[in-house]
Amino acid sequence: MSLVRYLPNPSDRMGIIWTLLNVEDAIVLEYGPAGTTHYSMGLYGGLGITVNNKLFTTHMSEDDVIMGDVTRLEESLIEIDKAYNPKVIFVVASSIAAIIGSDLKGVCNYMQDEVKARLITFEGGGFRGDYSQGTHEAYKLIVKNLVKATEEKENTYNIIGASSYSYRMASDVWEIQNLLSETFGMKMHACLCLKTNADKIKTMSAAKLNIVLSNQGLSAAEYLKEKFGIPYVYAAPYGYSATAKFLEDIADVLQVKPNSGVIMRLKGKASGIAGLGMMAMMMGKRKKQIACIKGEYDNVRGLSAFLEEAHIDVPVQVSTHSIAQVEDAGNVKHYADEKEWLELFANAKDALIFADDIALMQADESNTKVTFSSPFLKSTQRATHLPFMGEKGADYLLEIIESYYNR
Repeated sequence: MSLVRYLPNPSDRMGIIWTLLNVEDAIVLEYGPAGTTHYSMGLYGGLGITVNNKLFTTHMSEDDVIMGDVTRLEESLIEIDKAYNPKVIFVVASSIAAIIGSDLKGVCNYMQDEVKARLITFEGGGFRGDYSQGTHEAYKLIVKNLVKATEEKENTYNIIGASSYSYRMASDVWEIQNLLSETFGMKMHACLCLKTNADKIKTMSAAKLNIVLSNQGLSAAEYLKEKFGIPYVYAAPYGYSATAKFLEDIADVLQVKPNSGVIMRLKGKASGIAGLGMMAMMMGKRKKQIACIKGEYDNVRGLSAFLEEAHIDVPVQVSTHSIAQVEDAGNVKHYADEKEWLELFANAKDALIFADDIALMQADESNTKVTFSSPFLKSTQRATHLPFMGEKGADYLLEIIESYYNR
């Protein structure tokens, strides 16, 4: 691991836990020392996730580690099941449990008869990659273990790949709900994973469509397509054109007609974007417009495309997580060495910067700065109606772009 000046990238273990904590009527039990769980709780709280009576640890003594004694885990499962009556208990390996090779699946297999809750295990322990690997694993194991076949289809859809770590994701989900309600009269069924519950996940197969917002949710969507025949649309709709295409793709998959008024409205707004950059140059506002973006891969790709529509070049496109599994990452890069991307933002001049607070701290005041991703140290995310995606997100982004032109 390279030297880290600020904050290390969250591990797969942390991505798993913040995903699972969004499932109501479920509890996350970490098998490991109390210190590792306590260290992480500040991050989960900062992401707006409630951990009270949701996240527990067994703790581990030296004897547990040396002798491989799993009594604490067995007793914790029984105690939590009786005290809280959860529908699901997710058992997650800590780094220590993973190092000593604790057989969590084996323990949960024989303990399943002792508790009412469904037991599901995650054994990574933080050694399989960064948080994107953890969220990918969590989405897939959740649907494989919980989703059941349903007899009738509803006029609903599921969202997969809505990570709590993605800045303003709750607002983006809110915007997608509004768009699909107005365009197709559809309602959201389950959202993996923002404030959903075990019953909704269990009946995800009743939905007509899955909407995948990040590549981390693709495996789960593929499984649901193969197992239950649910088609999916994979997109992170930034800007008017991309949002119109997103809705048209849904219409094609479902073989239905969208609300033509919504599509016309979006395409009308999109037509006004093309001349924006040219007009700014003619007015002498700026000879060249450039942007730098750092965030989750799909969000970076989506926002970059919208900015390029407005004649803003995006030479710096940085993913906060590994993109090794992405077949064509385009101009997006992931830097294992923190120093490399810090220098990119420190060298930015007169640019429009969308990034996390640490990256924004590196850039001088000649730049226009917008908090766009985690971690956020100075910013907050309380509102659930201020999206970056969709039509309302494009309206907000356009205001930022015009303000940048006018500097």
